[in-house]
Amino acid sequence: MKNLREPSAGRRAGLAALVALLCAPAAGAGEISLTLDGGWHDLTNASQSAKAVFDGASGGPTVGVAVQYGLGESFFIRGGGRFFQREGERVFVEAPATPVFRLGHPLTLRMIPAYALVGYRFLQGGSWRPYVGIGGGVTKYDEESDVAGEIFTSTATKPSGQAVAGFDYGRGAIRFGGEVMYAMVPDTIGFDGVSRVYGEDDIGGFTAVVRLSFVR
Repeated sequence: MKNLREPSAGRRAGLAALVALLCAPAAGAGEISLTLDGGWHDLTNASQSAKAVFDGASGGPTVGVAVQYGLGESFFIRGGGRFFQREGERVFVEAPATPVFRLGHPLTLRMIPAYALVGYRFLQGGSWRPYVGIGGGVTKYDEESDVAGEIFTSTATKPSGQAVAGFDYGRGAIRFGGEVMYAMVPDTIGFDGVSRVYGEDDIGGFTAVVRLSFVR
């Protein structure tokens, strides 16, 4: 005769599923991802100097890599870096409102920002996950120009601050996303040359990228 106190097979399966659900870690907890990104960096905080040197453009392409670790369903930490390089030429500007005279001497600007940030993800449990974050880091700035065979260089490594907003899409091992970052890197330029004329000393600005993440 069947014991009336013994739970049915369906009840046992339901109970096991409930225990597994309660004991399982939250989605994203301990999650590690490697992200590759690429897009456009704009020297927003030194736009007049950039446009003078880069023939009307204030930025250029950038690429980056980052590693991210999930602290739970919502919070995460990330460390990463990007690379930016653009070719231009030395110019002469007498005053901010005067014409820009191109001198024909090649100039290369290179920036390597490294950063760490903490972020917060919204819409828990969904495939579409917007997020925001804030952090800091350092940015290495290199400027090199060739004047009649003589090489002039200017190098600086300065602390920086970042704020980001973006989204990730997907719940599998490969995810896609987009991000906008704003960075401040003060007291980096403005000691001589065109940036001093315009009174600009910050090489930070907005960066917009698309992201491809490999999640473990």
